[in-house]
Amino acid sequence: MKRAIIFIPTDAYINIMNILYGIKLSAKNSGIHFSLFTPISSVLDNNTKKNPLENTKNNVLNMITSVSTIHETRWKALLKSGQMETLMEEIISNYNHHTSEDEITLIAGVSITNNNPCAYRLNHEIAHTLNAEIVFVYTMCNESLSQVQEHIALTYASLLDKMHISGMIINHINYLIKDESNFYPKILNFLKSSDPQHLSNIDIKKLNTNSKLPILGYIPWNLELMELYSMDLFHYLNATIINEGNIRRITSITFCPENIIKMVKNLNKGSLLIISSWRIDLLVAACLAETGDVKISGILLMDDNPIDITIVHLCKISFQSDLPIFQVTTNSLETAQNLQRFILKKSTDNTQNHHKIHTHISHHISTQWITSLQKKCKKRNYLSPTAFKYQLTQLSRQAGKHIILPEGDEPRIIQAAAVATEKGIATCILLGNPKKIQHIASNLGITLNSYIQILDPLDVRKKYINRLVKIRKDKGMTTDIAQKKLEENIVLGTMILESGKVDGLVSGITNTTANTIRPALQLIKTAPNNSLISSVFFMLLPDQVLVYGDCAINPNPNSKELAEIAIQSADSARAFGIEPRIAMISYSTGQSGAGKDVDKVREATLLAQEKRPDLLIDGPLQYDAAIMMDVAKSKAPNSRVAGHATVFIFPDLNTGNTTYKAVQRAAKINSIGPMLQGMRKPVNDLSRGALVSDIVYTIALTAIQSLTLK
Repeated sequence: MKRAIIFIPTDAYINIMNILYGIKLSAKNSGIHFSLFTPISSVLDNNTKKNPLENTKNNVLNMITSVSTIHETRWKALLKSGQMETLMEEIISNYNHHTSEDEITLIAGVSITNNNPCAYRLNHEIAHTLNAEIVFVYTMCNESLSQVQEHIALTYASLLDKMHISGMIINHINYLIKDESNFYPKILNFLKSSDPQHLSNIDIKKLNTNSKLPILGYIPWNLELMELYSMDLFHYLNATIINEGNIRRITSITFCPENIIKMVKNLNKGSLLIISSWRIDLLVAACLAETGDVKISGILLMDDNPIDITIVHLCKISFQSDLPIFQVTTNSLETAQNLQRFILKKSTDNTQNHHKIHTHISHHISTQWITSLQKKCKKRNYLSPTAFKYQLTQLSRQAGKHIILPEGDEPRIIQAAAVATEKGIATCILLGNPKKIQHIASNLGITLNSYIQILDPLDVRKKYINRLVKIRKDKGMTTDIAQKKLEENIVLGTMILESGKVDGLVSGITNTTANTIRPALQLIKTAPNNSLISSVFFMLLPDQVLVYGDCAINPNPNSKELAEIAIQSADSARAFGIEPRIAMISYSTGQSGAGKDVDKVREATLLAQEKRPDLLIDGPLQYDAAIMMDVAKSKAPNSRVAGHATVFIFPDLNTGNTTYKAVQRAAKINSIGPMLQGMRKPVNDLSRGALVSDIVYTIALTAIQSLTLK
C-alpha cells in the first residue's frame, strides 16, 4: 500500500530537505525504499541549490526518486486566482504519476517564510489531499524543557485530526547565531542560540515520556557541521575593511548586548561579534579581549557611524594580532537577514557540508520509528474531495467512453463538453442544432475540437421510431406517438443510449429530474439481479467523500428494497474508490428504539448482511453515531461501522433528500449526483443550477459507470 509522510516545519527557514536526506541515510540498511516528493517550490527552495549529493555516484541518496515540483510562479498564480483545488489536483497528479511503484514517500512540507503567508494552509491541504501522515519539525531556540513541552502540548491541542499525526522531530541543526541583545527581532527566531551547555539540559527521554506527540528525533547543534570563515562573510556582505586581519573560522555569531559586562562574560573562542558602531565601548572591550586568551573570529560593526581614527589607534594591539574588523551600514534587522541568507547559502554550497549534516541527522533519528516504517500502518482509508475528483478523471480516461448530452445547445453543457474532452474524460456527443451550438460556442470563445461530436436530431429521429414502438408497444405506443416523443431530445438521447451507439447519458440542466429519469426507467430498465433503481449523492466533505442514498428516487422503500439500495450503494462506493462501511440510518441506535420505522431499518440491515456478508453493514444507527467516533463509543461501542461510516442509507426519500440538502447547504460543500443505480446503462441527472465543473465530473461518473456495467 502506498504510504505518504509529510514533514511540516513549524518555524521559519527550516531546511526540510536536510531532514529527509538524514532519514534516508538512517534507513539505508533497513531495506526500505523511499521516494522523495517536493510538491511545490518555495522561497527557501529557490534560494538554495539542488543538493549536490543527488548526483554523487553510488551514493545512497541516489536511491531516492526526485519528482516533479510545481514552480513558485505557477502555484502563486493559482492561489491568487482562488484556484486552490486546481493546485491540489496538479499536486496529486504529480504525486500519483511519480510514486506509483514506491511503498513510502517522504514529502517536503512548504517552508514558512515572510514571502509565503499561505504555508500553513498549503501544508494542511497537501497532507489532506495526499492522505499523508504528518511529522512536525520544530526548531528549538533558547527554550527550557518546560517551554519545549508547552510548545508540543499546544501543537497537539491545536490539531483537529490527531489520528494522522506520527510525531515530531526537534531540530537544532540550523542554529548558529547567539542573541545577547534585547533588540533582536522576533521574526528571526531561527537565528537564536546554539549554546551547547544550554542544550545539554534537555532530557529528550523525559520529553518523550511526557509528550502526547512522539518525539521521533532530536537533532542537536554540532559546531563541526559548518565551515564558515570571517573573510567569506565579509565579502558576502560587501563590508568596508577596518582591519583585514587573517582568515578565521566562525564557530558562533553573537549580537552583543547593551551591557558590556554581560558581553565580556559571554565571549567564546571563534565567536563573531556583531556590535553597533555607536557602541565604541563594546568595540574597545572586544579588542582588549582579543589580546587575552579568547580568540574571537572577528568583529562586524553595524550602522553607518564612522570609526574615529583615535579609536583605531586605541585598538592597535588587537589589529597586530590580525583580528578581522569590518563594517556594514545596515541596521540590526537588515544585518540579521543578510546573515541568514549567508548561512543558508553556505549550507548548500558544497557536498562536504551536505554529507556532514545528513550524517549527523541520521544519527539522531529514532531507529525504532525507522524500523516501524517497514510495518503496515493502520491507515485511514478515505479519499479527500480532490483525490476523489482526480480518481474520477483518471478512471474515466481509462474507460474511453462516449457520453451523450441531450441538452447540447445549453452554454454550460457546451463548456463542460469542451473541458471533459480537453481532460480526456470522455468523447462528448452534443445533441442539438449544429449551427446553434457552433454559434454559442463561438460566443463563449470555445473551440469545439474533433473529439466533440454534434448530432443533429433531425438527422437521426426517424431511425428510432420503430424501436421505440417495439419497446413500448404494450403501453400503447404507436408510430405517431413515437414520432412525437422523439421530438424531445431527452427521449431521443435515451433511445440512442439504448441502441448501444453511446455508453451513457447526462441531462438535467433544462429538464426536470422526472423528465430525465422517466425515459430511462421506461426504455433502459433495470440491470440483471436488480429489482429497483435507486440513487446516491457523493458528498464532498472537507475531510472525505461520503455516499448518501437514496435521496432522489424511492419515496418509501420497504425493508427488502432498503436492503437492495444499501447493496447497490456499497457497490457504487467501491467502484469509485471509497471503501464501503454502510450505516443504516434511523432515529435510534441498536436496540434503543421501537416502532415500525426503526423495525424496517433493523430488518433491512439483517437482509443486507445475509445477502452480502462480505460488506460491513450495521444498523439501525443514528447519524451522529455513524459519523462521530466519540458518540459511537458510547452508543455503539461494538460496531465496526459506527464512527467511521462512509455510506449512509436513509430510511425514506423525505429523510434522505432533506439530509443531503441540509448538509450541503449548512457545510457549504459540493456534491456530485444524483447518480442512478441498478440500470442496465448509466443515465445521470444534473441539478438545474449545476456548475460547469459539476457537469464535467458527472460526465466522468457516467463514463466509469458504463465500464462497471459491462
